[in-house]
Amino acid sequence: MKNVLFLCVGNSCRSQMAEGFARHHDSGVLEAHSAGTMPASFVAPKAVDVMAEKGIDISHQSPKQLDPAQLPDYDILISMGCGVQDTCPAVYLKDFIDWGLDDPMGQPVEKYRQVRDEIERLVLGLLENE
Repeated sequence: MKNVLFLCVGNSCRSQMAEGFARHHDSGVLEAHSAGTMPASFVAPKAVDVMAEKGIDISHQSPKQLDPAQLPDYDILISMGCGVQDTCPAVYLKDFIDWGLDDPMGQPVEKYRQVRDEIERLVLGLLENE
């Protein structure tokens, strides 16, 4: 089983959705985690709502601070596309991927749904390739 870390600056939206999808769809291939370089104080309510539309409850998840000392524990690191490369030593991991996703924060719920669906597609592709 590979450890994957979904990383974003705030760890309040995209990375939380990715962790939720990875846990929901996983068949014992990945151990999913998420963290942020400057984590928010809570998961974005619209992210919780649009994930609930898919039958996935991320309301119990919370933003977590990236701990650089734990980076060697991860096999794969995936950035959501929010510029963490400028502030995160994790980019030096062997399997660093940037998904380049738009940030839906402050946008209408339709944008959250669009980003959510793209994250699900990417997570399913990741699981298929592992």
